[in-house]
Amino acid sequence: MRLLPGTPPTPAIGAAVSTVTAAEFTWPLGDDAVLIPRTVAIAEAHFALVEANYQRLAQWFGDAYQEPPVLDETRANLVEAGQGWLDGSLLPLSIAVKADNGWRLVGWAQLEIDRRARSAEIGYWLDTDFVGRGLISRTVTAVLDHAFGPLGLLRVRLCTTIDNTRSRNVAERMGFTQEGVLREAAVFPTERRDLVIYGLLAREWRPPARVDAPPRG
Repeated sequence: MRLLPGTPPTPAIGAAVSTVTAAEFTWPLGDDAVLIPRTVAIAEAHFALVEANYQRLAQWFGDAYQEPPVLDETRANLVEAGQGWLDGSLLPLSIAVKADNGWRLVGWAQLEIDRRARSAEIGYWLDTDFVGRGLISRTVTAVLDHAFGPLGLLRVRLCTTIDNTRSRNVAERMGFTQEGVLREAAVFPTERRDLVIYGLLAREWRPPARVDAPPRG
């Protein structure tokens, strides 16, 4: 993980634009996108992103995004995420693309870490307007590089509902092995769905491409 220092984060205020005008740390994903630590410092921008996407996300996350976000709850959740980052149990990230006045948040990724077991579970989502640009592939590649490199993890798990074709395609493209199906394990307000479990071991990881190389002139 290569975080580049900058100036203290200054989130844009307002529900329409999820932009961070400056970020204390960024993790490059090429010359057009970065990962930013998902902490309370970017609460307003993160809130705007979730507010624009929660209805679509509700179909994939049975335990989240079922109600409109509340800013105070968003702040509290991000404080908790920041604590997880500090104690090493969580790697909370926002996916951002270059904007005229800073970085526009367009997605979310995280690694829930079990240090004792040297394992983790990866999760991610992206604003529908930014699907198809390779952002999730670059994000997952960067996070897995960090998991199996500096963090020294031996295994990463990925779970998704059986009908989430996009997420399953990402898992398979990244070299994950489907390890099983938990029948009706994903609980939603009006139904239950099967949950597919994927696993990737450190010795199996083959990065498709580096994502943190400096841009070429």
